[in-house]
Amino acid sequence: MDIGKILMGVVYIMAGLMHFVKPKLYMKIMPPYLPLHRILVYLSGLFEALFGALLLIPSTQNIGAWGLIATLLAVFPANLYMLTSYKGKKRWYKVALWLRLPLQFVLIYWAWLYA
Repeated sequence: MDIGKILMGVVYIMAGLMHFVKPKLYMKIMPPYLPLHRILVYLSGLFEALFGALLLIPSTQNIGAWGLIATLLAVFPANLYMLTSYKGKKRWYKVALWLRLPLQFVLIYWAWLYA
C-alpha cells in the first residue's frame, strides 16, 4: 500500500469537502473576472474530493491523478489572485502566498507520479 497515494487522496477529499463547509472562505480568493463564484467553489470542491477518491481506487487511479493535475492547474489563477490582491501587513503571510505558487507545481508532480 502506497502511503503517499493514500495521504494525497485523503488530503484532497478533505480539502474538497471544506469547499462545502466554508464556501465563503474560498469565494474571497476568487478572481473578480470569474463568474458564478459560489458555483465554481462548489465545483472545485466536488472535483477535488472526487479525484482524491478516484486516486485511492486502483482501477481509477489514473483518472484521479490526471483530474487532480487539471484541478491544480484550474485553481492556479485563484492562488495568483490571492498573492496579487493581498493588501495586509503580515509579511509571513505574503511569503506563504509566494511559496504557494511553486508548491502547486510540486503537487502537480506528486499527482503525476500516480498517473
